[in-house]
Amino acid sequence: MAIFLTKESKVLVQGMTGGEGMKHTRRMLAAGTDVVGGVNPRKAGRTVDFDDRAVPVFGSVREGMAATGADVTVVFVPPAFAKAAVTEAADAGIGLAVVITEGIPVYDSVAFHAYAATKGTRVIGPNCPGLITPGQSNAGIIPADITKPGRIGLVSKSGTLTYQLMYELRDIGFSTCVGIGGDPVVGTTHIDCLAAFQDDPDTELVVLIGEIGGDAEERAAAYVRDHVTKPVVAYIAGFTAPEGRTMGHAGAIVSGSSGTAQAKKEALEASGVRVGGTPTETARLVLTRLESERVAAQG
Repeated sequence: MAIFLTKESKVLVQGMTGGEGMKHTRRMLAAGTDVVGGVNPRKAGRTVDFDDRAVPVFGSVREGMAATGADVTVVFVPPAFAKAAVTEAADAGIGLAVVITEGIPVYDSVAFHAYAATKGTRVIGPNCPGLITPGQSNAGIIPADITKPGRIGLVSKSGTLTYQLMYELRDIGFSTCVGIGGDPVVGTTHIDCLAAFQDDPDTELVVLIGEIGGDAEERAAAYVRDHVTKPVVAYIAGFTAPEGRTMGHAGAIVSGSSGTAQAKKEALEASGVRVGGTPTETARLVLTRLESERVAAQG
């Protein structure tokens, strides 16, 4: 009942010994994540105590994978070192790299995404909250105590809106929540997550959260129309954003009618996706749709 991340996932943390890495490694462990090691060439051979668990530090991702069987890495390194960190992880053959770091130059992101693709490494992010499969594993900074395991899949550009929808729908719960990030260039896309949720037998409905800027939501709408049979409910942030001004995420810029919330809403609705006007209304649409599906199943 998950995509990309399960209780079997073994997680490394690149940058674990830094301030953010330490804080969020502790939170990931508390959520049940199997954090098997940190990576810091200058502190290799040490261990770091997190309450009742001592986590070893390795000199490289390759060493960590060889010693622990890790298949996921979470990247907390500063922006200047992110390209090298992801490249190292891809060279080691890791299956999933979750890049939390924000402020990475777009040129670097383009380069490491392209390189990771040649090595078969899935990248989530950058500038993202990561992903969580409630009750199983948490890779990133998403709060683990605001929801429970359930049957909704969620993919979102916005970390804050991810948390809000998780909380508003906490009584139903989620299979997996994926924060893909809001930069102009990200690894895993809305479409990648839609495809994975479509194939997940325990995900009954998908929530898609987008925002102004770019055409990712329009492309997702076309994918839903052609490939997704499960119900999809969406929310688009930025209906009141002034034209031509960058808002929040680096990718959220509108020019003319391109990238507007209204254009995205129309594209999604034309593909059969219900779009909420607010996060709370979006949650109500989810509840209504799930109820209608339940009634239909009962005949």
